[in-house]
Amino acid sequence: MKTLWIGAVLTALLLAAVGAGVGIFLGTTRAVEVVLALTVLLGLHHLHQLHKLMAWLKGSLDTPVPEGAGIWDKVFAGLHRRVRIRVEQQQALSNALERFRRAGEALPDGVVILSQHRQIEGMNTKAAAFLGLNLRSDVGQTITNLLRQPDFVAYLDGGQFGEPLILRNVRADGVCLQIQVIPYAGERQLLLVRDVTQLERLETMRRDFVANVSHELKTPLTVVAGFIETLQDLHDSLSPEQVEHYLSLAHDQSIRMQHLIADLLTLSALETSGSSAETELVEVAPLLEAVRADSLALSSGRHEVTLEMDGPARILGVASELRSAFGNLASNAVRYTPEGGRISLRWQRRPDGAAFVVADTGIGIPPQHIPRLTERFYRVDRGRSRESGGTGLGLAIVKHVLTRHQGRLEVESEPGKGSTFTAYFPATRFPSALDETARAVA
Repeated sequence: MKTLWIGAVLTALLLAAVGAGVGIFLGTTRAVEVVLALTVLLGLHHLHQLHKLMAWLKGSLDTPVPEGAGIWDKVFAGLHRRVRIRVEQQQALSNALERFRRAGEALPDGVVILSQHRQIEGMNTKAAAFLGLNLRSDVGQTITNLLRQPDFVAYLDGGQFGEPLILRNVRADGVCLQIQVIPYAGERQLLLVRDVTQLERLETMRRDFVANVSHELKTPLTVVAGFIETLQDLHDSLSPEQVEHYLSLAHDQSIRMQHLIADLLTLSALETSGSSAETELVEVAPLLEAVRADSLALSSGRHEVTLEMDGPARILGVASELRSAFGNLASNAVRYTPEGGRISLRWQRRPDGAAFVVADTGIGIPPQHIPRLTERFYRVDRGRSRESGGTGLGLAIVKHVLTRHQGRLEVESEPGKGSTFTAYFPATRFPSALDETARAVA
């Protein structure tokens, strides 16, 4: 403002000086005419600059500030500075919004912003995927018109958002979502959506596991308790043979519980261990000979058990875990093969590594059961499995051991014709002769 006053004063002084000079040489009348003419020209100049300013004000926001002359140069320069500051501020705000949007997209959970009337003001890609919404066309829509599930509508209407809502089968079968509403900015709401399908499955598995363990322990405990009560109540009237019989049955049930607890501890140790097994060299031949000896002992001469070895002599892994996995595969073959059947144990070299194969001539497995065989406590025939002494955890242990050794289990079976279980191991589990020599020297 001070600059404008100085410019105006200097302009007036300049006009006065010009008028005085003209008046001295040409007279007062001519001086007045000259001053009036200059004033008109100055006024036209200001009107022209003002016209440019008005045209700029009426133009689009991205129209550049016009160039000015004289005092108007300072005016337009000031406007240009303000416009530059505004553009920089808008760019900074735009960058902040973009960072906020990217942060929302990076979140593992879905986020939906709702207005006070439950209209969708914005959402990230996760929310759109979880709830089956469209990122473009559904913005501005009322969310209860898009998600009409009664539980969800009642949750919003209730206004009690202390606990999240568990919503099942929103758009796809088996999907389970956790929805949490957070009020903010007056009557607006932030809708957080999380996929908890896997957590729900784990919780279901935990409940089933506890129920199965309880059921598995209940039967032998009931039998043992019953025999003990019988011996306590009738010990005077029982013959030594009857006492021996009851004690033998109770002992069998206690052994069954011991096996179950041992398998549970083994499975727990495998699940809490690292994802990869330790790298110690394990001699395969004595390991498989021990597995065959255990199978023969379990068979008690009722089966023909053979062992063929044509694979690598050593494997990198944990001997106790491999013994457990191979032993479970072999013992299952013994339990589910009728008397007189054949069980073949084979250690074979493969192009991509090696495999331990257990083939039997047993009862076989219907195809619908094969995908679930490695689930804990899953049995094709529960009654037969318990009679044979199985705990229902053997193949679950095999699966965990093979996973820790980067291996995999494949099952081929046909009811009435037997089964073949193949445990594959990758080539990385079998060191070359050079590697073995280096280990020996070290």
